[in-house]
Amino acid sequence: MFTRTLVSMAVASSLLMTQSAYAEEEEIKTDDIEVIQVSGIRGSLTQALSLKKENVQIVDSIIAEDIGKFPDNNVVEALQRVSGVQTTGRGGGEVSGVTIRGLGDVSTTVNGRQIFTSIGRSVALADIPASLLNSVDVYKTRSANLIEGGIAGQIDIKTNRPFSFQGEKVVVAARGIYMDASDKVDPNVSILASNRWETDLGDFGALFNASYAKSNYRDQNVWIGSSDPYRADNFTRIDASHVTPGEELSTAPGSTIDINGVDTEYVLLRDAMGFTDYTGERERPAMNLSLQWAPTDNSEYLFEAFYNGYRDENFNSLLFSFVNGNNHFRNPEFYDGTNVVKKTYINDAALFTSGDGGTGKTDSFVYALGGKWELGDDLILNSEVVYQTSKYERSFVAIQTSSSRDRLAVDFNHNGSGNPAFSYLDDPNTAYDEGSLTDVNAYSMGTFFDNSGTDEGDAITWTLDGDYALYAGMFETVDFGLRYNKRTAKSKSKDQSSGACSDNGAACVLANIDGLSYITESGFYDNNAYVPNNWLSTNGNWMIDNVEQLRGLYGLPLDGGAYLDSRTFDIEEQTIAAYVQTNYATELFGLTLDGQIGVRVVNSKTDLSFNELAASRVEQSTEDTNVLPSFMARYYLTDDLLLRFAYGKTISLPNFSDLNPTMTLTPPNPGTNQAFGYASSGNPDLKPVESQNFDLSLEWYFAESSSLYGVLFKRDVEGFVYTANRNIEVTNNPNPDYNAKYVLTQPLNAGKGTLQGLELGFTWFPDELPEWLQGIGIQTSYTYIDGDTKDPIFSVLPDGSAGPLVGYETKPLIGVSENSYSAVLAYEKEDYSARLSYVYRDEFLTGYNYCCSMPTGIYSDSEANMDFQFSWNVTPDWVLTFDATNLTGEEYHTAYTDFNLYNSGSTIISRTFAIGTRYSF
Repeated sequence: MFTRTLVSMAVASSLLMTQSAYAEEEEIKTDDIEVIQVSGIRGSLTQALSLKKENVQIVDSIIAEDIGKFPDNNVVEALQRVSGVQTTGRGGGEVSGVTIRGLGDVSTTVNGRQIFTSIGRSVALADIPASLLNSVDVYKTRSANLIEGGIAGQIDIKTNRPFSFQGEKVVVAARGIYMDASDKVDPNVSILASNRWETDLGDFGALFNASYAKSNYRDQNVWIGSSDPYRADNFTRIDASHVTPGEELSTAPGSTIDINGVDTEYVLLRDAMGFTDYTGERERPAMNLSLQWAPTDNSEYLFEAFYNGYRDENFNSLLFSFVNGNNHFRNPEFYDGTNVVKKTYINDAALFTSGDGGTGKTDSFVYALGGKWELGDDLILNSEVVYQTSKYERSFVAIQTSSSRDRLAVDFNHNGSGNPAFSYLDDPNTAYDEGSLTDVNAYSMGTFFDNSGTDEGDAITWTLDGDYALYAGMFETVDFGLRYNKRTAKSKSKDQSSGACSDNGAACVLANIDGLSYITESGFYDNNAYVPNNWLSTNGNWMIDNVEQLRGLYGLPLDGGAYLDSRTFDIEEQTIAAYVQTNYATELFGLTLDGQIGVRVVNSKTDLSFNELAASRVEQSTEDTNVLPSFMARYYLTDDLLLRFAYGKTISLPNFSDLNPTMTLTPPNPGTNQAFGYASSGNPDLKPVESQNFDLSLEWYFAESSSLYGVLFKRDVEGFVYTANRNIEVTNNPNPDYNAKYVLTQPLNAGKGTLQGLELGFTWFPDELPEWLQGIGIQTSYTYIDGDTKDPIFSVLPDGSAGPLVGYETKPLIGVSENSYSAVLAYEKEDYSARLSYVYRDEFLTGYNYCCSMPTGIYSDSEANMDFQFSWNVTPDWVLTFDATNLTGEEYHTAYTDFNLYNSGSTIISRTFAIGTRYSF
């Protein structure tokens, strides 16, 4: 009989002792097991490598360097250095999303429990403070005992527990974080207090962990609107009825469009340009309480409560200018060899500004009560009941103010930088400087927008897991379990607007409402582009505090009006899952082969309640059963050289918001002469997405803290949720302003996808070095991904609806860079440690815009980020730290496929610098 699997499981258990509720071992008697004391950079990487080696699954881990010291500002920033993981959603002074091997559907768990934020299926990772974490495990393959959901993989976040420590432990930490864009210093503080006692009733342990983080952020963004055809002879816009939205037109000079039987030459011109100065203040409180009791050597009980909160108040000041006027003071200029306008010079340029104020508030609670029982020598049972609830409240207010200027000069891509050059020219015949945008008397008040809403979710979960030792030939253990989960999600919204503002019977004047106007900070875009220095808009922060006054001026209900039937849904989902898996070990050609075989069966039933039309409530139910097999094999070529193969089937349940069929309409903007607006809706008939996953890895652990590995992977996805667009016309809306033609966007299940790639990783802490170099280490990773989707193409019927399937269109996967890599240079010696890290990813597709006559794909340019961390152990209990992020001050660019002709946006991301201290006793 071969016991390597059991030994590996024991090693993994001991390594996870600070992460598992039941990992406290009184005595370890196996000489093969090495207990690793985690301390510093090398210690954390050593433990991560050991976990990777001993786990049957393909897992990458990030381990806290010390209690309360996770290596980054948040979980997402740390994950970007894991091979196969790419980050998305930069904004608000942080990154917010992750993909694993090109797929964004990632399941998140905390201490093995599936948690969520409001009506989502996963938790907002950025909301979990890094100071509360012990480790993060990234599962790239799935065994049967892992919770279903997330075809990309699973991220399990582990917190500390009292039995993780030998006795009393208190750690306090504080950091001051300076963000250069906001020019403010913000606090990040945490405390951990833990103790355990031996009594006549058994061992007791209690741990309390709390943190608070505050961030003042600022994002500066420049964007350029869509491109459409205009008559070459007079620069008037060609009616949309003569073109197909989303169909790219030729950029060759002299190209024509058939207009009523006449070949008419056209040029391609952008319609608008905008600048946003987005500021805000964000707070994240969090607390964790963990109580453990072991009355006997064979039983243990756990109660745990976890809270994470989110508070955000933001202000977006927008300057919006129309750049498609046909009254020119100088002839437009074109990109060489094209009919695409590069520079334009406009008389009587119309503009508006908008001050947008928003708030967001989340409170999420998780309560768990569980136990573990060892029944004899061969059977271990674990059971747990978990209740969680999460509520998100949001609000938004905005007022547009309109104006115009005598002349405007625009270069859409100045010197090929990706940034425009944009300037209003002064008219000496007027009383004010038209080159300036800060005169309150030059603006008139426009439309007031006011909306709010609440999203709520809760769940009650019961689990039972068993581990039975078989000792039956090659099969060593059998694991089995049941899981029941009842989940609800509710959403409701208010939305009102008005364009008529009356102050004591007279039209409102911006200058007469004290506090409403605001001038943005000078030096916009850090003076790195030829764009306006600053401008005037309404004050979003003031509007949040005085929203009832504004509602009164605009003649709207002071309470924000009634909740809209068309934006309300209520969903209940019940899931029952059962699994069985066995661990095996044998010999093949004289070498050890072990692994795991399992299957998970999942039944889910979803009941939906929603409004297709106002006051028309609809009930609908769906039910699915999925069988998810898994197989893992690990072949020991030597004790330190492993060949690993994994196969598994995974599913992803539809997002609750994607199930709501209620249609949201955004009518055409009269200012842009659009012939159509935008509409979106969900689809209650969405099915789970299924993926067949294959992984083959070769791993060499050539020293205690060093390894080299490579992984080939493939994902075949069926039922990919893709975004379908079709033309519709609304004619019976109670509000006549909404009766118009629209491009409807709706999720469908018909897509297919294939994704394959390569991961390489190398970690090395050389010991045979001169004295002055000892302590140096490197960690590098590289990921190559080749993936695409095959989205169906349907014919269009005369009424605009979708007809029969006519074929498939191959498209790249959204959010996937073909190449990405990271490199970390670490140094640790005596009382000092430092780490310099660099992360890079290729350009990638972020989405589609089907509105216009240019390439539909929206791409983000390549991204890079460099961070630095330093710590000094002043005493064994007192540590000083310095951290810096985005050292190179990166600028991010997007484009409609072509970064020269159709650049679309530029954003400056802030740098942060932090000084901290941590004391333990």
